Amino acid sequence: MKFTHLYIPHKFNYYFMDLISGVEKGFSKLEFLSCNTNINDDTLIGLVEICKSIKELELYVEPCNNNDEIIKLIDSPKKLINIRFLTKPYSSNDELFCGILENSFIKHANHLQYFKITKQPTTKILSSFINLKSLELYDNSRPMSWNCLENLSLPYLQILKATGIPIKVLTSLIDHTNGHLIEIKIDHISHNEISNKKIIQTIYKKCPNLEYLKLLFINNNILELRELLINCNHLIGLYIIFEDVWDVNVMIDYNIIFKILSDNSSISLFKLKFYYHREPELKSFEFFFDNWKIRIPMRPILLQTIQYHVLYGSEHFDLIEKYKKNGIVKKYENALSENTFQDFEW
Repeated sequence: MKFTHLYIPHKFNYYFMDLISGVEKGFSKLEFLSCNTNINDDTLIGLVEICKSIKELELYVEPCNNNDEIIKLIDSPKKLINIRFLTKPYSSNDELFCGILENSFIKHANHLQYFKITKQPTTKILSSFINLKSLELYDNSRPMSWNCLENLSLPYLQILKATGIPIKVLTSLIDHTNGHLIEIKIDHISHNEISNKKIIQTIYKKCPNLEYLKLLFINNNILELRELLINCNHLIGLYIIFEDVWDVNVMIDYNIIFKILSDNSSISLFKLKFYYHREPELKSFEFFFDNWKIRIPMRPILLQTIQYHVLYGSEHFDLIEKYKKNGIVKKYENALSENTFQDFEW
């Protein structure tokens, strides 16, 4: 039997080579390793020996008592293409240790294609990852500036996922890509009307090949949706976060939004997800589906709605069921949490 993935649990205190004695060859094709950075020396020695073939490394960084020798584990693989650098939410970080780890990644900079980090980098390490295809940023501690993203050039970037990251630096990052982005997910960050307008404009000017987008649309910028649909005409899935999720006093004119969607969506766009506080009225949904029905050619919609606090009455479901029977809606889901489905899962 050949093992490809290895997960070392927290506080694993055994000499690893003793545990796998006699079956070492089963780990000769290992591709993935996940472990904590406070792993003990006995375990670490064994992992360094068997991890030369791994291509993916997932490190859980502890707030304290980290093992500096973990650097040997990062140096061991010949070609890492995926690194996940994960810290504990809302806990202090050993910045000196994090800096040492980040600098050790430079060895793999030419091969690295996928990188995830859940804290603002201590160093300028991101500027070394010029061949990145996927970057996932998650600020799971106190809000930080993330100025390391400003003027950062990642010319081959295809996927950008950002949670809790300031809009200004994300706008700069997108502006310095070369048109290869096909997937953008930005959420859990409040921002004003001006910065929201700027990032929408940057996306539709710099991302002509975009296929999937999750983004907040502030009410006064909703007309920018038309420009985005026209310029990003390869869109397949669109996930709109409406402003009333952040401010319950905002009133959304769904008729305008639905008219823009039905009139300007390309034939490729048929996956829609709406996250709002207050659901559209029945007549707004009816208006949308009737306009979608007359599109030529018409492609049935995969629709998801997300609403934390208020549930539809049965009449909403009855209406959508009618349009399912008529072939306008292919599939419909209503979720109580944005975590029910993956962002780009329909």
